[in-house]
Amino acid sequence: MQFHVITRCSLVSGVIFFAITSRADTLKINGSTTVNPPAAEAAEILRREKGMQIQVDTQGGSSGGISMLGDGLVQIGMASKLISDDVRARYPGIEFEEIHIGEDAVALVVSKDIWDAGVKAVSKSQMQGIYEGRIKNWQELGGPDRRIAFFNKEPGRGTWEVFAHWLYGSAKKTPSVSFPEVGGNEETRNKVASTRGALSQLSSSWADGKRVFALAIMKNDGSVVLPTNKNIASHQYPMSRPLFLLTDGKPKAEAKTFVNFILSDRGQELVRKHGYLSLKQLE
Repeated sequence: MQFHVITRCSLVSGVIFFAITSRADTLKINGSTTVNPPAAEAAEILRREKGMQIQVDTQGGSSGGISMLGDGLVQIGMASKLISDDVRARYPGIEFEEIHIGEDAVALVVSKDIWDAGVKAVSKSQMQGIYEGRIKNWQELGGPDRRIAFFNKEPGRGTWEVFAHWLYGSAKKTPSVSFPEVGGNEETRNKVASTRGALSQLSSSWADGKRVFALAIMKNDGSVVLPTNKNIASHQYPMSRPLFLLTDGKPKAEAKTFVNFILSDRGQELVRKHGYLSLKQLE
């Protein structure tokens, strides 16, 4: 919605001149780098077709989007994790509305040298050993004699919290570690791709199979589960996760227009385009 405001007028040679300034209501969206690709493309379409003013950022990932919505700094948050009871208690005046737009999974990804050396899967107990510093060499997982270069997602990001819940049952039970940290998906993928012996947590849709590769999760019976669309939709893959747009109560005005577009056939096609499962694929 755009409108003009007359800010001042002046008289010059008997003619009145009005100074006109434009003002627009900007829809502000912030949060998850996982949700960002379809959201950013939807914003571009709505700017072009409806003239909407939309600003999409990923400052602080899911936690940043949640806190900025809670503080009233944005109208829509993007999140790849559920709103916790702690968050709801921290913002008692906010009625968090979780709008499910699709499904994704967290993958454990490795660099090409490790994949080519034959490491294709990891178990929960092995990953705990890596995270707690008891397993430090790929040789212990059947790989090459090379140090495991583990990059930990920043705690608080949706990717990290899904990983922590799978590994320890709760983010609060996860031990403190001192690994190098990475932020968004692009940063993580680039870091893993450029580091020999690398391992990190990453949205499965960002594992391109060229530079970084998603490991299967080995179950207790020795079978393995890959983060395929089928396994994500059925939740057979243990780190499946929903993707959300968040609003304070039911979305209104420009926020409602944006949400309705993401939930439309065109919007859901954007979700699929960027490697995530649409809502219809989950039925």
